[in-house]
Amino acid sequence: MGRFRGGLRCIKYLLLGFNLLFWLAGSAVIGFGLWFRFGGTMKNFSSEDKSPEYFYLGLYVLVGAGALMMAVGFFGCCGAMRESQCVLGSFFTCLLVIFAAEVTTGVFAFIGKGVAIRHVQTMYEEAYNDYLKDREKGNGTLITFHSTFQCCGKESSEQVQPTCPKELLGHKNCIDEIEAVISVKLQLIGIVGIGIAGLTILGMIFSMVLCCAIRNSRDVI
Repeated sequence: MGRFRGGLRCIKYLLLGFNLLFWLAGSAVIGFGLWFRFGGTMKNFSSEDKSPEYFYLGLYVLVGAGALMMAVGFFGCCGAMRESQCVLGSFFTCLLVIFAAEVTTGVFAFIGKGVAIRHVQTMYEEAYNDYLKDREKGNGTLITFHSTFQCCGKESSEQVQPTCPKELLGHKNCIDEIEAVISVKLQLIGIVGIGIAGLTILGMIFSMVLCCAIRNSRDVI
C-alpha cells in the first residue's frame, strides 16, 4: 500500500511539473504569435486595407491555443493537487482541444503555405499595378511591401525606384522575396504547432495515468 501511494505521489508530481512546463509553453506561444503578427516582418500590413488574413489565420489560432494552454496548465495543477478525477477528466478534454488546434495550425502552415504565398504575391502585384497607374494613389502600399520584405520591384526596379528602401543595396525581386520570407515564417509556425501538439500528448498520458491511479487507490481503500 505504501509503495502504491508512493507511485501515485510520483505521478502527481510529474503532472505538476508538466503543467508548469505547459503554462510556460503557453506563454511562449502567445509571445511568439503576437510577435509574428505585430512585431515581426508582417507587422506593417496590420494597417493596410488589404492584409494577408490567410497568413494571419494560423497566428490567431496559435495565440488562442497559447491562452488556453496557460489556463489549462493552472487547471491541471489544481486537479493534480486535489486528486480529483472529475477535474483531471476535464483537463484531459481541454488538452484534446488544444491538441486539435495545434495540429490544425501545423497542418495549415505546411499544406497551406503555397496558398498564403500566392495570396501575398497577388496583393503585391495589385499594389504594383496601382502604382504604375497612379503614382500618388498606390505608393503607400507599395512602400509598405518594399520596406517589409526589403525588396524592390519585380524583374526590374526602375519603374518603382522612388518607393524602394534607401538602405537596400542592389535589386531584389519582390515576388521571390515574398515566397522566401513567408515560407520561413510558416515553417516556424508549423514546427511550433506540431511541437506543442506532441507536448500535449504527454500531458494527456500523465492525466489518464494519474486518474486511473486515483481510482485504483480508492478501490483498494
